[in-house]
Amino acid sequence: MRIHRFALPVLAVCISSSAFAQLSQNNYDSGAACKGLPTQSQLKAALTAARNMQNGGFNLDMWGTVVNRDGIVCAVAFTGSDRGSQWPGSRAISAQKANTANAFSLPQLALSTANLYTAVQPGGSLFGLQASNPVNTEVAYRGDSADYGQRNDPMVGGKIGGVNVFGGGLGIYNSQHQLIGGIGVSGDSSCADHNIAWRTRHTLNLDFVPSGVSGDATRPDNIVYDIVNAPDLMIGKSGNGWGHPTCSSASTTIAGQLPAVQ
Repeated sequence: MRIHRFALPVLAVCISSSAFAQLSQNNYDSGAACKGLPTQSQLKAALTAARNMQNGGFNLDMWGTVVNRDGIVCAVAFTGSDRGSQWPGSRAISAQKANTANAFSLPQLALSTANLYTAVQPGGSLFGLQASNPVNTEVAYRGDSADYGQRNDPMVGGKIGGVNVFGGGLGIYNSQHQLIGGIGVSGDSSCADHNIAWRTRHTLNLDFVPSGVSGDATRPDNIVYDIVNAPDLMIGKSGNGWGHPTCSSASTTIAGQLPAVQ
């Protein structure tokens, strides 16, 4: 009896990391992971309206990013006539701010990126936090630059990571008071960024914030301007431990007049 052995061909399917990224992006574009979050067009409209108000900065165009509760980028937008009208580096920073606000806010306690400034300084209660969750550079810089800030921005569908510790990032809470992600904006002074992020979140009706560390129940995660000169320290000392440096008298005044949370 003869036994015939047959060599069966093996079909190897190789999918590159960029292809996986595209598959992932298409999945999240379908809306499954970003349900209840602003679309790219909604983000752009709200961000543009906020940017066009007086915010106490340099009156510059902005980048904005929204992430979901898992830190997945759901929308990226800019306010200028094209992607070169705002600082190119601020695209990734806006995503980093969105990730930070989401990552360090809880259903019962919101922390804005502005609230983290003092706590992460040497000797602060959260020193080292800024190095804890590095930016995913593959997500930040992949794809065609021509798509940046569009519905198909290459960051969409990816986990961006990153920790940013100055103004411009806020947790987003829906009308059921659920924490559903974060929003980050960048492109002006850090104080103006905070004001613009706040107004953008308000316009998107995602500011049902439960509580925070600002000491103001009507604006729980607002930026805190209570840093005083401390000659024995490299930075000023914050009265409540969550302070942020001032940028201009105008931005400080505006922050105190921002819409109350819902």
